[in-house]
Amino acid sequence: MSTEQRLKLYSKAMRYMDNAAKMLSEKGKEEDGLYQNIKCVRAACGIAYSGLLLATECYLEMKGQPLVRKKGRRLKITQYTENLAQADSKVLPYFNAAYHLLRLDGYYEGLNNVAALKASFDSAMEIFKRIAPRDVSRSKKLNG
Repeated sequence: MSTEQRLKLYSKAMRYMDNAAKMLSEKGKEEDGLYQNIKCVRAACGIAYSGLLLATECYLEMKGQPLVRKKGRRLKITQYTENLAQADSKVLPYFNAAYHLLRLDGYYEGLNNVAALKASFDSAMEIFKRIAPRDVSRSKKLNG
């Protein structure tokens, strides 16, 4: 994967994360450590999860473990976890944490705990750090 391709994927994935963080901060209506707007939380978690998958696909390709898509089929979560386990088992716990909190708890269940959602974004950002090309500034919304 060329540096240009990596930068393009990184930028696209980071844009998803920034949009999700912006949605939570502007429309989440935080009160007493909980977001009050569950619909917004679910949407933001779905957006962030999409960014996580893009970043993970980029990371796996960088590590020589590209995911193979069958025509007309979506990738399964087991494909991500199995390839991550082979490529770099140190990244797998971050992916699993982000997956469970963003996709299962946030998107499906409507988890609205601010601290838990921040932890999910932090876990996802560990993968982003590994794909970030040198000299690229990271998200201000997520790290600030």
